[in-house]
This record gives sequence, structure tokens and C-alpha cells, in this order.
Amino acid sequence: MISGFRHRSTATLAAAILFATLASAGADKHPVIPKYIAAAVADPARPQADRDRDADRKPAECIAFAGLKPGQHIADLIPGGGYFTRIFSAVVGPKGEVSAVAPPKRPDAPADRPEPSAAVRAIAADAHYQNVNVSVEKVAELKLPEKLDMVWTSQNYHDVHNVPNIDVGTFNKAVFESLKKGGIYIVIDHAAEKGAGFTVTSTLHRSDPEAVKTEVMAAGFEFVGASDVIANPADDHKTAVFEKGLHDKTDRYVLKFKKPK
Repeated sequence: MISGFRHRSTATLAAAILFATLASAGADKHPVIPKYIAAAVADPARPQADRDRDADRKPAECIAFAGLKPGQHIADLIPGGGYFTRIFSAVVGPKGEVSAVAPPKRPDAPADRPEPSAAVRAIAADAHYQNVNVSVEKVAELKLPEKLDMVWTSQNYHDVHNVPNIDVGTFNKAVFESLKKGGIYIVIDHAAEKGAGFTVTSTLHRSDPEAVKTEVMAAGFEFVGASDVIANPADDHKTAVFEKGLHDKTDRYVLKFKKPK
């Protein structure tokens, strides 16, 4: 009896360990979505065009992986049309703050092209998003607010490499200096072929996640982990991201870094 009991106990323990291991392995792919993040994504004030992109962009899962919480101060770096800006505003709530940091209009841009900050300025002017503020900063001379809890840049890192005369090490160091100790830096981008480094940033608008990890860690960051929640194994990594039908369907990576405490 004792022998049989021990056998069953060992088997039960092994099964429990296996279950815990499998649950842990899937944690990044299917993170638990806090209610405040789910509510922010479900906010009816968001434009329908943004909501239509949610199935491909999976904002709730990405933000849950990042760990953004109510009351925090996040910089949305190069925010584009403000897709994440609106969601961040609802997540951090009235005691938090969202700093949307946009680049200036390029001197060679067409006269009828809007300023890059126009969309987020409109968001900040909306009473629904009172915790959003906007600044315009040159990427090559980046200045961010101090003591941030998080810096987030989505589908921009490859273009940082395309800025003339930029020192990307200095760029990442500016992000590092802006964060509190323990602060988080999130980089989301379109994946290039393994080993491509930054050779296709201006042609395919992609970057190699391993090269990004090396570059960001050189600024002093610790690598926390990666999520494959918006990965797409069917992507051939050889097609420009603006090709018809590929919008929001590329193989994208989510990297999480931390400023050491």
C-alpha cells in the first residue's frame, strides 16, 4: 500500500508540474487580460477604423504583456495615428499620463501632407483624453519626459535606422535615461529574416529582432522577454510591409526590456 501510494503521489506531482510548465510556457502567448485593459480596448470612443484592426494587432494581449497599469506615465514614441495612444489613455486613467512624442514634418515632405503630430494633437484636444499631451521631437535628438514608467514604440524601430546621420545608440540611451529604475521599454516591429540585422530597414521596412536585442541592451537595458502574440509564421520575411494584403499581417515581434533597479 505504501509503495502504491508513493507511486500515485509521484505521478500526481509529475502531472501537476507538467501542467504548471505548460501553463507557464503559454503565458506570454495568451496573457491574462486585466479588466482595465479589456475596458480600454472596448471603449466605444475609439474610432471604428481602429477597432477593425484589433483582431490583427491584438492590443489587449500586447499591453498585458508589457504590464502597463493605471496611474503610470507612458511615452508613446512615434505614435502615428494614435491607435495605441487612445488605449493607453484609458489604461492609465485619470491619475496617469500619456506623452505622445511625434517627429517633426520632414523638409522634403509634400506640402499637403499633415504634420506627423496632427492626429495625436486632435486626440489630446478631445476632452475624453485629458491625460494625453503631445510633444514634437527630432528622432536624432530625442528628448523625453523624465521618470517614465514605460516607453513604447510600435512598428517604428526599423525607421529609426533610416533617419539620416542618427546614432541609434544615443537614441536608445535617451530612452534609458527617461525611465525610472525598473521602467519598461517595449519595441514592436516587423520581423526581417534571421541574420538580416538592419540591412532591409529602408527597403522592406523590417528589422531582425536579435539585432534589436543586442542594440537595445548595449544602452544598459536588461532583456525581460518576448511575446509571439502577433507573430505570423506564414510571412516569408522577404516582402515589403506595405505590399497589398500584408498590412497588419506581417510577422511581428514584441520585445520587452527593463532599466535595472
